[in-house]
Amino acid sequence: MAGLKTGKLPATPDDRDLMFAKYVDIATVLPEVPEDFGHETAVPEWGMLGNGPDPEMGPGFEGAGDCVFAGAAHETMLWTAVGDGEATFSTHGVLADYGAVTGYTPSDPNSDQGTNVRDALNYRRKTGVVDAHGQRHKIGAYVALEPGNLDHLYAALYLFGAVGIGVKFPQSAMQQFDAGQPWDVVDGAKVEGGHYIPLVARRDGMLDCVTWAKVQPMTLKFFQEYCDEAYALLSEEMLGEDGTSPEGFNLTELQADLQAVD
Repeated sequence: MAGLKTGKLPATPDDRDLMFAKYVDIATVLPEVPEDFGHETAVPEWGMLGNGPDPEMGPGFEGAGDCVFAGAAHETMLWTAVGDGEATFSTHGVLADYGAVTGYTPSDPNSDQGTNVRDALNYRRKTGVVDAHGQRHKIGAYVALEPGNLDHLYAALYLFGAVGIGVKFPQSAMQQFDAGQPWDVVDGAKVEGGHYIPLVARRDGMLDCVTWAKVQPMTLKFFQEYCDEAYALLSEEMLGEDGTSPEGFNLTELQADLQAVD
């Protein structure tokens, strides 16, 4: 589809990243992860949120590389839909958050330079993304997933409803998206840039993500080939009063560790 944008900057691994494995003992703490799970149907309309041609911005708007913040809004929509009631987001609000972190302004196309995922995650933890009613939604914390560790990926996705991932996006994936096909590896496909997408479900042996206003499946082979960063995201709107998830994930300890590396 013409005008769809990506916008994730290259992954920047940091040895200070807090790892999911430190806080979860899969063998003794976590419930068994079912073969199929997810709450992707809880949100009836995902919306483009500026990451492509968008009616809210008028006919002259060609889309922005705000995928990291469109993804943040999609993740929040899912968490709140499953929780106390679905938050709604406007394109103007999502682009304002994108601009707050990157300097983007819709009147200057040259300012559309994409986002470092870690910068956005820190903004989401400290400031929060703004919904259509002016309310800000923070994440309680985030932890990096070990690349290629599918057990941790499935556990994080099952526990927290969404896992934010960055992929090196090949042109073949855009063609597959336009054709309504799952993303799969195509030999020789050229990587066109980086894209941020929330994983929201596992269905029929594939991973489902949200991007460009719809749910898009990908094969495990595609994920393993192109994913260059992945984060388990803890929404404060899903946590109990004691600071833990329903399955006992210890947010208090994680927040203390985050303060040590700020």
